[in-house]
Amino acid sequence: MTGIILFNKPFGVLSQFTDERQGTPRQTLAAFIDAPGFYPAGRLDYDSEGLLVLCDDGRMQARIADPRFKLAKTYLVQVEGEPDDSALEGLRRGVRLKDGQTRPAEANRIADPELWPRDPPIRVRKTVPDSWLRLTITEGRNRQVRRMTAAVGHPTLRLVRWSVGEWTIDGLRPGEWRRV
Repeated sequence: MTGIILFNKPFGVLSQFTDERQGTPRQTLAAFIDAPGFYPAGRLDYDSEGLLVLCDDGRMQARIADPRFKLAKTYLVQVEGEPDDSALEGLRRGVRLKDGQTRPAEANRIADPELWPRDPPIRVRKTVPDSWLRLTITEGRNRQVRRMTAAVGHPTLRLVRWSVGEWTIDGLRPGEWRRV
C-alpha cells in the first residue's frame, strides 16, 4: 500500500530534502520530516506555503504531479487590489502566459481566511487594498498562480496551497505533517 504524507510547508522552505545551492543555506524538508523513502509529489515554491504531498511510491508520485491526470489544486491567494468580475472571468477562461494559454480555473473572491501569520509578513501598502481569492487549477506550471493573477492585473502577495485532489492541510499548522 502506498504511503502518503501531507505536510503544511511553511514560507521559506524548499520542497526538497537537500539544498544544492552554494552560499547561505536554506531550510529544507529534512528540518521537518524524518520519513525515509518519501519524496515530494510535485513542488511548492520556496515563497509559497501550504500543502505538499509526499509519497513512497514512484508511480503514485508521478500520477499526483503529472498535469495529464488533471488533479485539482486549490490555492488561497492574497492579491493586490480587488479583482472585479472581468478579472475573475479572465481566470475562469484561462490566461495567456508566455508559455501558452492556461486551462480554465475556478476563481472566486473569498472573505479573509483564518490562517496563521506569515513570517515574514507580506508587504502592505496603505494606498493599495488587498483581497483574497480561492483559485483551483489542474495544471502545475512554474509559478503559474502568481503569473495568472499578475496577468489579470492583481499580483499575488501571499499564496497558500490548501488542497491537492482530496487531500487538504485542514488541521495542520505550518511545519506539521501527518500520514494518511
